[in-house]
Amino acid sequence: MLPLAIITGAAVFLALHLTASPAEKGYLSFCSTAQPILIGVMLFLQLNTLAPADLRFHRWHLRLLIIQAVMFSALGAIALIIPDGSAKVLIECAMLCFVCPTAAAAGVITSKLGGDLAGIMTYTVLANALASVLIPLMVPFVHPATDAGFLPMMLAIVRRVFSILLLPCLLAWAIRWLLPAVHRWLERFTGWAFYVWGICLTLSISLATSSLVSSGIGVALVGGIAAVSLLCCLCQFATGRRIARCYGPAESITAGQALGQKNTGFIIWLGINYMTPVTSVAGGLYAIWHNLVNSYELLHRK
Repeated sequence: MLPLAIITGAAVFLALHLTASPAEKGYLSFCSTAQPILIGVMLFLQLNTLAPADLRFHRWHLRLLIIQAVMFSALGAIALIIPDGSAKVLIECAMLCFVCPTAAAAGVITSKLGGDLAGIMTYTVLANALASVLIPLMVPFVHPATDAGFLPMMLAIVRRVFSILLLPCLLAWAIRWLLPAVHRWLERFTGWAFYVWGICLTLSISLATSSLVSSGIGVALVGGIAAVSLLCCLCQFATGRRIARCYGPAESITAGQALGQKNTGFIIWLGINYMTPVTSVAGGLYAIWHNLVNSYELLHRK
């Protein structure tokens, strides 16, 4: 289903774009509006199975957070000392790929693979909190022309990444406490979250394809960004699995998804607004890579 969603999302946008269809702008507007709504629905369906007490801190959470912070800071230091050009763009792409918080959809794939839904939801909150602090600290050094100060940038990121998490969470828990019969009925539809994610992915790839087409960059740079984003993707999936392997198979799966599956819309937004706009292309390409990795994992799950 995931490769089909990727192909469909790209094909629909390209068909509208190449035929100069007047519906292109409306379709992209629909994608932008519908995607966060679908993500909220997907999160709500998942969170119906979790109580607040289920969200607990694990040791591997700290280790993954340290990896994200160290890699982002180290790449930022490299970006500070190299001149503007293609090499700096590629370094900034890698920075975004490492600091980007876990995708809200990660719980859907984690559950399908036999991982720990509560563990990855906890890490999603922690990774978003880390990004909210670390990015405003580092980005102004890499891009001194950035107008926003630490607090405005942090608040912008918090609004961007937490608004989509909090409402589904609060709604699911309110129903759990106030309407237990409705909660039990809703639990029957938890599996639908995977198919909601398929639709959401289609819209996400359409937006990512639009970002790539409108970037106007050369084939060589696109190839470089594709290679960097693929390397970051594979490295993070493998590192997450390896770090949590000692805690058991379920935790290994969960940590791999926590570190490897990213909120690629956040990469696109951050690249356009605070980094070199070309770096936003990394978000669209990373979306393809991590979903292909997930497709492979789902195909070979035991």
